[in-house]
Amino acid sequence: MADKRPGQTKEQREKDRRQIQLEAKLVNPVSLTLFFLMLAVSIVISIVLGTTTEVEEWVVVVVIGVGTLVGFYFLFALKIADQWEKAIVLRFGHFQGLKGPGLFWIVPIVDRISAWIDHRVMVTPFTAERTLTKDTVPVDVDAVLFWLVWDAEKAALEVEDYQAAISWAAQTALREIIGKMDLADILVGRERMDAELQRIIDARTTPWGITVQSVEIRDIVIPQALEDAMSRQAQAERERQARVILGESEKQIAESFRQASLAYVDNPTALHLRAMNMLFEGLQERGALIIVPSSAVETMNLGGMAGLTALAQTTQAMIPKTDSDSPKAEPPCEQP
Repeated sequence: MADKRPGQTKEQREKDRRQIQLEAKLVNPVSLTLFFLMLAVSIVISIVLGTTTEVEEWVVVVVIGVGTLVGFYFLFALKIADQWEKAIVLRFGHFQGLKGPGLFWIVPIVDRISAWIDHRVMVTPFTAERTLTKDTVPVDVDAVLFWLVWDAEKAALEVEDYQAAISWAAQTALREIIGKMDLADILVGRERMDAELQRIIDARTTPWGITVQSVEIRDIVIPQALEDAMSRQAQAERERQARVILGESEKQIAESFRQASLAYVDNPTALHLRAMNMLFEGLQERGALIIVPSSAVETMNLGGMAGLTALAQTTQAMIPKTDSDSPKAEPPCEQP
């Protein structure tokens, strides 16, 4: 793993990581095993020849030397590429071909592997900080790029560092898109922005053998003062909509009352009965107080009815009670 030295950029750390990975693939467990196996076989053969037959010492040295050379050949000629990798093989500096995945052979000293190309989907985060929109609002935008290498030869030969190149291409494309859009369009049109970014970045990276699968905007950060102003604006808009809805409701209720009043225009008796029913329903509540306008009392003739009722109660109170109506006195109880 590459060391994170102070002052190193992300691209430098990524380049150091790939260099360490390239050095780690110089040998693999299979080639290392064959090297020690050939070395052990040559030593065993030389010991057997020296003990069972009368051979000169230089023959034993030659056997050991040949075994060692064969072991070194296996050590540096046998390579292994993972399922998702392709090796770029150069012979005397010229492109020889793509090798892998699996076991393959190269000619030591003559051939060398300049790069290992990963064909899996790669993820590259990129940002645009303090970038001005079309309406001159500074914003910070974070995005993620999903891409893969479809032509390993172009990725290795057409660009020096394709991973750093695609990162810079994505960042410049994001800044270009932000400068062409208003803040409102950026906030509500993320899908359109993602599609436009994908089209621009893919057009730039296709000559490198790289295709962009998707671009996703993660976060959009606006200045705090502008965010507060937008929040107040949204609250005022919600209050305006609430007042409009309330007015529409009152209008509909008034229209319902107007339509209901048409049923009582030519039928005053029904109107009186309805008014009296409303008074009755209101008086059902305990402790209820109902204020009736005088015009309504005169219209429903409630004043006359109330007067008749009061007159009846007064007359009933003035009628003297007869002896039959008074309770009979009980005879006194006799004392024993």
